[in-house]
Amino acid sequence: MAFNHLPAGVHDALAPLSVMPVTHSVPMAKNLPPDRSPADSAPRPSPGALLDRLTAGASRASRITHTEHLPPRVGRHAVWPDRIRAEVIAAVRAAGIGHPWAHQARAAEHALDGESVVVATGTASGKSLAYLTPVLSALLDGSEAPNGRGATALYLAPTKALAADQCRAVKELSQPLGHSVRAAVHDGDTPFEEREWIRQYANYVLTNPDMLHRSVLPSHARWSSFLKSLKYVVVDECHTYRGVFGSHVAQVLRRLRRLCARYGASPVFLLASATAAEPAVAARRLTGLPVVEVADDASPRGELVFALWEPPLTELHGEKGAPVRRTATAEAADLLTDLTVQGVRSVTFVRSRRGAELISVIAQERLAEVDHSLARRVAAYRGGYLPEERRALERALHSGELLGLAATNALELGVDISGLDAVVIAGYPGTRASLWQQAGRAGRSGQGALAVMVARDDPLDTFLVHHPEALFDRPVESTVLDPDNPYVLAPHLCAAAEELPLTDEDLELFGPAASGLLPQLEAAKLLRRRTRAWHWTRRERAADLTDIRGEGGRPVQVVEDGTGRLLGTVDAGAAHTTVHEGAVHLHQGRTYLVRSLDLEDSVALVEQAAPAYTTVARDTTSVSVLETDTEIPWGDGRLCYGSVEVTNQVVSFLRRRVITGEVLGETKLDLPPRTLRTRAVWWTVTEDQLDRARINPEILGGALHAAEHASIGMLPLFATCDRWDIGGVSVPLHPDTLLPTVFVYDGHPGGAGFAERAFHTAGDWLTATRQAIASCECEAGCPSCIQSPKCGNGNEPLHKRGAVRLLTVLLEGAPAKESGTAAHRTEAGRTETDRTETSRTETDRTEADRTGGTAAGAGRE
Repeated sequence: MAFNHLPAGVHDALAPLSVMPVTHSVPMAKNLPPDRSPADSAPRPSPGALLDRLTAGASRASRITHTEHLPPRVGRHAVWPDRIRAEVIAAVRAAGIGHPWAHQARAAEHALDGESVVVATGTASGKSLAYLTPVLSALLDGSEAPNGRGATALYLAPTKALAADQCRAVKELSQPLGHSVRAAVHDGDTPFEEREWIRQYANYVLTNPDMLHRSVLPSHARWSSFLKSLKYVVVDECHTYRGVFGSHVAQVLRRLRRLCARYGASPVFLLASATAAEPAVAARRLTGLPVVEVADDASPRGELVFALWEPPLTELHGEKGAPVRRTATAEAADLLTDLTVQGVRSVTFVRSRRGAELISVIAQERLAEVDHSLARRVAAYRGGYLPEERRALERALHSGELLGLAATNALELGVDISGLDAVVIAGYPGTRASLWQQAGRAGRSGQGALAVMVARDDPLDTFLVHHPEALFDRPVESTVLDPDNPYVLAPHLCAAAEELPLTDEDLELFGPAASGLLPQLEAAKLLRRRTRAWHWTRRERAADLTDIRGEGGRPVQVVEDGTGRLLGTVDAGAAHTTVHEGAVHLHQGRTYLVRSLDLEDSVALVEQAAPAYTTVARDTTSVSVLETDTEIPWGDGRLCYGSVEVTNQVVSFLRRRVITGEVLGETKLDLPPRTLRTRAVWWTVTEDQLDRARINPEILGGALHAAEHASIGMLPLFATCDRWDIGGVSVPLHPDTLLPTVFVYDGHPGGAGFAERAFHTAGDWLTATRQAIASCECEAGCPSCIQSPKCGNGNEPLHKRGAVRLLTVLLEGAPAKESGTAAHRTEAGRTETDRTETSRTETDRTEADRTGGTAAGAGRE
């Protein structure tokens, strides 16, 4: 796997990187089988010893702000239910599993009883086996039917990689069962000649919600023999189905249940989730069925050492002279380099595609200085790669050919990457559930493991590394989704009507909002009522009305100019900010410049280049209030929640030096504006409140803007969204409120529940925001408190002290019910949102990847 060198000038920028002395490196043995790595042949260091190596030296040791030790845990065995076929139990034993853990046996018992069940236990706790044993037993029974297909099972994964990995695992486990189990992956990468065989003969089909929505359900007549025998539906990693994406998947599953009933089937749903609060509630909302919860994890666990790591301040200065910390990207690349030199198998999780590419390239360059052979043992893994590239990387990771990987959360999910010793997490991933999911990738064979979270220069990350109790002493989040969101429900009603005409009896399945939407869909000439049913009226496919991942249209193909070679794809929603003309695009360690972006044909032409900079898009945004649903007094001001329309336009991009972030220049862009109708929370302040806060007109814009930035940075701790999934605008005098106003809105059509959570936890949210600003050690504001990586105004104006005083006065008027333990109970009880490789888990987001701005005098993130 060959990689180009870094762009010219980057070596100087990387000078602060220091690779540790090679005092504990593993010899490159030559006599190992190809499926084992040299690292596997040496004794594994304990997690504590590994952390000591990484922190050797005073400057390194001071970067650790907290270390959490999770002791090992002994497992509790049980016996398989006697209704599981003896052949299946024998196959499980042949795979080296003598007895199930207690939670596996309990989940299998519920499945055999015909009860839908969710298994919500920790990473590597054997959730797959909990649902596979009853599924394989049913398929074995079904193989004895006259047509050999008396029972079928459907497996849904949020990513292609996970479905492919599970298919491998199923085939290995079921090998002793012969041809009784015929597992096959049906996704966008499946060759067309294989699809007919899958429809006719496969009895265990592994796919994703996208293919179910666009391919299987619209063509249900061709899948009739499979659907009428459907016994089980497995929904893996179901905690990823949250926010708008989860709401779409909930409606897709309702359409599936409706068609199964049409063919005489009533499948049992088996769901697997990472540890989450109230998993049965979320599973019930997702499937529309009663679901039994199995959450008592009986599996053993090795010791986990979890370190919080804050990069040091540099001598550089950023916007407005603010001190600049070493970036999480550079620090994580340093750690990945050190771990690889030590022969330690590791994954570095990065929040963006570009970040994953950059970390892998930096690590390769540094490793080449130590040993050229080591550079080939590190790579990047992200969405947007071609199928053959993904498969090659997965094989290399499984075989041990790769020692280190810089990956987006495409590998956060249940892909089996056992044998890892360490995980580096470059930036808080947005939820405590994702944090533990990523940390759990290491130590998957029960051995001890090390996890290190490297803080970005960001208010939330800075807060967390100095308040470890917010990570380690609080429960993980619940999963919030809203299947009744009209922007979600309406297109699925149309799709359902095209699949089978909708009757009044069907409406209960789709929820209470369905009946009210049908007249609107008829008025829009999408549906028509004939006798007792609603029919789809158009020639085009109803399934094409919506993109369930909320990516806003066809992916943009990234094509190499001159050769016509397809490099990969970028989500439509991210195209304006990531592959605009002049953008720097990274792919598999190579750097490209975007020469043109054709939005009509969804093609970006690129050519290989070596610029000494990265690019960051800037945009302008305005917000208008459409309807106020709820408002409560906060002293003289108001806290409101309702519907808004957001108008956004990418207007320019900055060129920044790699690593240092120094701005080299700005270039204008001519891209069309985009509008978004969504949900928002906003608060207003009065002149009296401004007087008490000593906020004069000269600093009002800066105080509001600073409070907006910091509140957006802190909201993921309470609404468990991602900073990039929400936006904000602050205006000294908004035309709809006629008062100084700060808006925070959901970045998804119709809303995703984030702004609603902000409204209900506003007391705690804004209190934490004030604390984060006030406790920051900087003088006038920095990226750790009030500066934003995506501010379209260039972080102007900002006033740190004014923001603290303004929030202090605002919080004095907060209703009692919005603060204290009640709010904490509410937050713990129902939260969360993504993406992952989910609704927007695979869009390009770096630490300074996307920006925003408004008209003069206003602030915008």
